[in-house]
Amino acid sequence: MTFVTPGSWSIDADQEPGSTVTLLGADQGGLVRRTVLPSGLRVITEHMPGVRSATFGIWVGVGSRDETQEQMGSAHYLEHLLFKATARREALEISSLIDGVGGEMNAFTSKEHTCYYARVLDRDLPLAVDVICDIVTSALLRGEDVDAERGVILEEIAMRDDDPSDLVHDEFMLGMFGPTDLGRSILGTHDTIAALSRDAIASFYAQRYRPPAMVVAAAGAVDHETVVALVSRAFAGVAGGPARPLPARRGGPEVATFPGVRVVSRPTEQAHLVVGVPGVARSDDRRYALGILATALGGGMSSRLFQEIRERRGLAYSVYAFSSGFADSGIFGTYAGCLPGKVDQVLDLTLAALDDVARNGISPEELERGKGQSKGSVVLGLEDTGSRMTRIGKADLTMGELPSIDAVLGRIDAVSVEEVAGEASALLSAARCLTVIGPFEPDRSFVLS
Repeated sequence: MTFVTPGSWSIDADQEPGSTVTLLGADQGGLVRRTVLPSGLRVITEHMPGVRSATFGIWVGVGSRDETQEQMGSAHYLEHLLFKATARREALEISSLIDGVGGEMNAFTSKEHTCYYARVLDRDLPLAVDVICDIVTSALLRGEDVDAERGVILEEIAMRDDDPSDLVHDEFMLGMFGPTDLGRSILGTHDTIAALSRDAIASFYAQRYRPPAMVVAAAGAVDHETVVALVSRAFAGVAGGPARPLPARRGGPEVATFPGVRVVSRPTEQAHLVVGVPGVARSDDRRYALGILATALGGGMSSRLFQEIRERRGLAYSVYAFSSGFADSGIFGTYAGCLPGKVDQVLDLTLAALDDVARNGISPEELERGKGQSKGSVVLGLEDTGSRMTRIGKADLTMGELPSIDAVLGRIDAVSVEEVAGEASALLSAARCLTVIGPFEPDRSFVLS
């Protein structure tokens, strides 16, 4: 059965297994179609005329938020292990097949999902489907591979710890959300990775990597029926009976946050500081106003923080603002890296900028620049098949809605000075979290008001 919902924002959670829906037409940025297989596996594609490549990905609705304290780091550990060996292939063959056709293959783990993908020439799409589906469905998780990859994960943790501009964001999340599913590191800790057994990881894999929790996405020079046929064949041997897809991860109880100061002592040449407050969930329409607010504060060379801290005073090389959303919460914050002796001055200027925008909002000129940057980011960020695959796959898995590109641009255009001012006043008046990494004593005093 096939039916069409032109211009629809909604992805039907109750779409009948075996049916195909056209979510967006070719006149809305790309022909997007979605099929639900009897196993509950979703297949969503976007045909992009004029390109000769395709990106194929599998999105799994499991991330670090789905781990217990004892399982901390399992989702990311598993992401590594799936490339080691399957029932049909060893690690070298897995990588050689994609390398041999000039393709790219990778994966990443987030707080709420994991993605495996390959980008290839259009003629090599069947190979990409076969390889990615094979590693996701048929990983062996051999004991020797678990032990070998343990060292790689520990090296990755060490690399993160040696990069304070990266580490400060992990420490900020821990400071804001505490040792909860949102606050814990995606990588895990040295102790939790050292303690994870092969059986524990295999159990996590068996419980979480099921067709109803997955979305298959493909974009580029793709034909929907062909992708569905390839995926159906690749998943034919996967255990499990008829099922419906799991609902998109949205909402939930209010997430507790813990304002205050967190100081991490490191013998670094720079101090790295993040100041932030709780933001909004990724499905909250206020995210458009907050995106423009972040742009005005620290989204480019014309932003307030860049002009005040870098251009006028030369206090930092890197300074920016950001806004991120999760299913049930979010963060809004600023980052700066500076010499340790200048950290108080940089912090004072940052807080002054936050206070000013909370009281007075932004100017009409800043609003227009923010809209321009936001719209440019949306459109320019969707010029390749990988970004289009990410857009449709992530939308199906985490949002339950897929707006057309014009609809997104229209929502950005609709943001007003008054809307940004209201969100700035509400958010930035909240108690703040500060995380500082640098050569400071743990009890070093920092003033947040």
